[in-house]
Amino acid sequence: MFQIHVVDRSNRLTYQKHLDDYFKIRHDIYVGERGWQNLARPDGREIDAFDTQEATYLLGISREQNVVAGSRLVPTTRPHLMSEVFPQLAQDGVPRDPGLYEWTRVFVVPALREAGRPSRAAGIVYCGIVEFCLLRKIRGLTVVCEPYWYDRLRTIGWTPRRLGSPFDHKDGAIIGLSVSMTKRALARTRAFYGVTQSVLWQSTSPLDERASRSSRENRLPKA
Repeated sequence: MFQIHVVDRSNRLTYQKHLDDYFKIRHDIYVGERGWQNLARPDGREIDAFDTQEATYLLGISREQNVVAGSRLVPTTRPHLMSEVFPQLAQDGVPRDPGLYEWTRVFVVPALREAGRPSRAAGIVYCGIVEFCLLRKIRGLTVVCEPYWYDRLRTIGWTPRRLGSPFDHKDGAIIGLSVSMTKRALARTRAFYGVTQSVLWQSTSPLDERASRSSRENRLPKA
């Protein structure tokens, strides 16, 4: 269907067109579809204060080179949505740690959603997020989201933890969550969506690559 491409400061020039499409789709979904008019921009691109060089984007890109899904990760050691806009969501203070990132702006384009059943496209996005975090040694994520995300994440095999009470925002109630990124979470998410291999764009993920290298080394004749 599509694979997840990792875009950060090291390669964002290569993905300039895809990033532009990503921001346009964000505008279509968050402003046009969800009605968050405070995010509206005349140029039709939804870009906020946290779309900086520190952000990492996980883009679902089809074989036809179209952006069909996306997510954003921002290190919690830098300014991010929860720390700067919604600190009240974290009862004991906003978590900050080099191994903790904030996850926001996730979407799948309407054409790939499946009414009445879990979307396989969303499953690819979730698997890609956990894969990426494991590869980069990111131990967990924080999330600013609607309350229904708590049950959704539990259902797919993650272990969300509420950071505080819901907050009534003008666009609806929101909560703050933290969730651990573990090999078990990846295995459970893959099983839930029927994903059997890495969804990251590399032909093999470094996790699989290490296993493959170990297997090859075991087959080499001893000196």
